[in-house]
Amino acid sequence: MSTTYVPLISSGTAGPLGVLHLPRLWQKVSLEARGKLAAGYPGLGKGYDSMTCAAIGINPDAVKQFIADSKPTYAQFEAWVKKQPGVKLDKATLYKHNQSILGYIHDDATRKGILSANGITEECSVNPGAVDLNNLDDWYEFHQAVLK
Repeated sequence: MSTTYVPLISSGTAGPLGVLHLPRLWQKVSLEARGKLAAGYPGLGKGYDSMTCAAIGINPDAVKQFIADSKPTYAQFEAWVKKQPGVKLDKATLYKHNQSILGYIHDDATRKGILSANGITEECSVNPGAVDLNNLDDWYEFHQAVLK
């Protein structure tokens, strides 16, 4: 039986390069490459993962290949990112990307589903941002998979 893991690095976390979500992307792709990513989580999906790759100009397939072949630490992954042709890590690009991550709002159905799974009603004062709701969703999934 293979052990799988719910990724617990928040999309609101940045590494030394200052790119929000990049550490989570690394964690998910690394887990997927080893067959250890929990069901329901994409290694490199269409949401924040694709937004991050597009914003800083890195190729998603190259990311997956590098991580699968090299098994890098996060610092090694960032060093690789910096060397990619056409990568954009200037302050303006990072600011725009980070604001898009922090400002993303889930649709009503997604928000309601996450809140409902956690026993939280709509009347509660919950930050509607996707980063915070995704954190809540991850914590719930971690509880279900590991602590229940």
